[in-house]
Amino acid sequence: MEQQTRLGRGDVDSTPGSVRPGGRTAKVRAAVLEATEDALASTGFHALNMDRIAASAGVGKTTVYRRWGSPVGLVADLLRDMADRSLPAADTGTLAGDLRANAELVRETLTDPRMGAVFRAVIAAAACDEECAAALNGFYRARLEEWAPVVDRAAARGEVPAGTDGLELLRAVSAPLYYRFMVTREPLGPRDAERAVEAALAAAGGGVFTRR
Repeated sequence: MEQQTRLGRGDVDSTPGSVRPGGRTAKVRAAVLEATEDALASTGFHALNMDRIAASAGVGKTTVYRRWGSPVGLVADLLRDMADRSLPAADTGTLAGDLRANAELVRETLTDPRMGAVFRAVIAAAACDEECAAALNGFYRARLEEWAPVVDRAAARGEVPAGTDGLELLRAVSAPLYYRFMVTREPLGPRDAERAVEAALAAAGGGVFTRR
């Protein structure tokens, strides 16, 4: 019996070197990144093996080595893909509502059994590899920039002082959640998310995050 893989026979583009949206190149990348995410969730970064990723994705080893080069390259590309696939920012009509949506999104991601394991593995990799660190920084920068307009809208409504730095305010919301997740390894519940929002709102109202 032939092994089922993520890249089915019907997905193969018969033209060598062909690159087109939705074609073989895109499908190979999707299969490899899904296999990478699975491996990170189950065994962590340090057990990431290029040959096993290729086998799981149904892709030739030479393709994986040529395109991604190393496990670090796989993680960096996975983070770029995750940023592209992330949910858009909320628009609830109030800054408190928007920040609660942001905090809940972070909390739900980190407490999800699969995605929590993936993020724990990626953060651990970033702690010891500069390329992973740069990729992780790029991921979070993209997410912060996606959400920053909620703060600009709040400033226009008079909810926070003019010139409030949206990136810094949003960092203040998620930082306590990541601290509990990665540093103290404490349970992360809805009240923790609410407390982070309340603290960030109080600081923002006092002008702590205004650009100087």
